[in-house]
Amino acid sequence: MRYVAFLRGINVNPGTQVDMAALRAMLEGLGYTDVSTHLRSGNAVFTAESQPREKIEKAIRDGLDLPVAVMVRTAEELRAVVEGNPLQVREPAKFGVVFLSEPPDREQLEAIDPDGYAPEVMRIGERELYIDFPNGLARTKLPALLEKKSKNAGTMRNWNTVVKLLALVTAR
Repeated sequence: MRYVAFLRGINVNPGTQVDMAALRAMLEGLGYTDVSTHLRSGNAVFTAESQPREKIEKAIRDGLDLPVAVMVRTAEELRAVVEGNPLQVREPAKFGVVFLSEPPDREQLEAIDPDGYAPEVMRIGERELYIDFPNGLARTKLPALLEKKSKNAGTMRNWNTVVKLLALVTAR
């Protein structure tokens, strides 16, 4: 089965540097095939026999000494994320999808007052949050609020990256 792994928080500061060639080699060492990476922000596409999240997290923790959360989606799940987007994508670079490790606490998220983070707009998916940042990502309010309120690990990718990863994972 084809998968996409989203690694959280790598290559954002000197202490979290992960070489993409080393990441590909590590995934191949776990027995995964057709491995490729996209950008330096921790996106990997590969084929695996079974759900790989825990193995990848352990390999990174043991091999690179980094406690990195990994969110994994099958090709079909990623297609559903793209096709199920409830918001209009005006500017793909200013539109993000937060991939969560578990389904979100809908009640808690729906209790957030949208006026508190306007003009940013959020919608809740199955294990994703869709967020429009019309003023760009430089001074966003919503991600910090979500981080504070959520017990789930998550990592965000902009719409350009999500669409490109879908193309890569389904290109066979």
